[in-house]
Amino acid sequence: MPLRLDDLAALDTPIVQSGQPLMLPIDSIDEDPEQPRREFDAHALQELAQTVRERGVKQPISVRPNAHAEGRWLLNFGARRLRASRLAGLTEVPAFIDCTGDSYDQMVENEQREALRPLEVSLFVQRRLQAGDSQAEIARRLGRSRQYVTLARALIEPPEWLMQAYRDGRCTSMTELYELRRLYGDYPERVEAWARSKDHITREDLPSLRAQLEEAESPTLTPNTSPEHEPNPVDESPSTEPAAAGKSLRLARGRPQVSQRLHVEMDGVDYQLVVTAAPTKEGHLYVRPLAGGPRMSAPAASLKLLGFVAG
Repeated sequence: MPLRLDDLAALDTPIVQSGQPLMLPIDSIDEDPEQPRREFDAHALQELAQTVRERGVKQPISVRPNAHAEGRWLLNFGARRLRASRLAGLTEVPAFIDCTGDSYDQMVENEQREALRPLEVSLFVQRRLQAGDSQAEIARRLGRSRQYVTLARALIEPPEWLMQAYRDGRCTSMTELYELRRLYGDYPERVEAWARSKDHITREDLPSLRAQLEEAESPTLTPNTSPEHEPNPVDESPSTEPAAAGKSLRLARGRPQVSQRLHVEMDGVDYQLVVTAAPTKEGHLYVRPLAGGPRMSAPAASLKLLGFVAG
């Protein structure tokens, strides 16, 4: 059978054997700007680069065609391997082509290889929320609980002192960051001062901190005084809103000593129900973000009760 000139064009196309990766020029691969992993340990990368020099890249990276740059590739998975290969001085890296992955696949793959750090998870959740995904959808697609997504929101637009504690390595656990953010919503000045004074913040520190904050707000009772009959009881947080006509709800000073909060959802976002203050608008309830923050009035009909959350 004679060779047709049209067939020569195929010589420029990489030949992929079944199950075999391509060897792609490293300089032709761009990292995905939406890649969940953003923090790279320099020492760990140097160690990985040394392994690559000695043994090569044993697990191929994953790429797809870069839709914004013809002839180039966009990284799906393998940012650490790609960076280590560059440090090792390699010019090519083994890669599989996969055009089916999305940001959720990137997130899951990174988590399975090496757990992402709290800030990386928070940035991913923030991008998905901005894209219109609900917390329930994010949790489902990541194969995680809704509580995980709630904790991840601790570093979405955090106060400066909390980000500094994270950057300094004084508080790096998602659970502790979330609890600090929540306490800060109720006791901003005291929580910030406490956090700035700590060299390291552990999970064991937070229950005692919470107890100290709540005890400081509790009333000093005389033998003839009880919370139910305390003179001049006040709302837990001052309000400039006028009192509702014909109604006045007065609450004892101090916070209820409870370990659970009512968990509600509104428009796909998780909140806690505020039960210590009476809203002034009929048919409304107060809610505040689970991670802490100012309360807001919400139509009761728009709230979906999900249960309880610890804390």
